[in-house]
Amino acid sequence: MEPFPIIHTNFWDAVIAVPIVIILTQVLKITLPIPKPAVPTVANAVGLILSIFFAHPHNLVAGIFMGFFYGNAAVGGYASLKTSLIAFRKKRQANR
Repeated sequence: MEPFPIIHTNFWDAVIAVPIVIILTQVLKITLPIPKPAVPTVANAVGLILSIFFAHPHNLVAGIFMGFFYGNAAVGGYASLKTSLIAFRKKRQANR
């Protein structure tokens, strides 16, 4: 039995891969008629493709694990940013 591989999260994962997944998901949302409930699935698919074929091409297990990390981090980051922006706008309108 092969031991589970050691996966190191590095600069690529946090600063480059997750924003790329967010950007590609947004481009797909604009160009294709993707229903809102399917957007997290699309982000996970983009994350898996990016991770398996580019970030971890020689280790399938690490590619799958990190692909789901990329997709879910992108969805969470986008949702957090959107919620913060909406709250900021509401607070700014209330202060006028």
